[in-house]
Amino acid sequence: MRQLLITAGLLLPLALDTFALAAALGIAGLQRRDRLRVSLVFTAFEAGMPIAGLLVGRVAGNLVGEWAGYGGILFLFLAGVLLLRPSEDEQDEARRVKLLAHVRGLAIVDLGLSISVDELTVGLSAGLIGLPIALTVVWIALQAFAAAQVGLRFGARLSEEIRERSEQAAGVALMLVALVLLGLKLLQV
Repeated sequence: MRQLLITAGLLLPLALDTFALAAALGIAGLQRRDRLRVSLVFTAFEAGMPIAGLLVGRVAGNLVGEWAGYGGILFLFLAGVLLLRPSEDEQDEARRVKLLAHVRGLAIVDLGLSISVDELTVGLSAGLIGLPIALTVVWIALQAFAAAQVGLRFGARLSEEIRERSEQAAGVALMLVALVLLGLKLLQV
């Protein structure tokens, strides 16, 4: 039950972050088939990066031993802090996200990787904490697809401030999850 709650705690910030990116794309008013293609690309990268992080986190966790949980909590907290920091090149990020709607082939890999680095950190934390890989991957993929679809559909109707607040809320949520996990670890619950 504890692992399920931790997984749910990680999914909310990931969904908020994916929603914010997809909402920025929603302004472009994509056709239905383009929305599906972009949602699948988002799902692949937003779920793929945590998978890579989970695997690296598992290996690192085995090497670090009992301190792995603390490392996972620290990485989670840092990921939250990074989401709260305003991007120095906000326009460049917006340009990359909008390019994702139209780019094809290998160029999509570069763009997909550039927008999903946060998810790598969350996956690393999940691996260090010891979450089950298969269950975590399935839930991450489902939330990524759903959040991308919602963001793409309603992004044009939302203001830029709401999209930015969504990303900031993801950062705060990650930091809160990290603090709760730290409290549970210290109390040995």
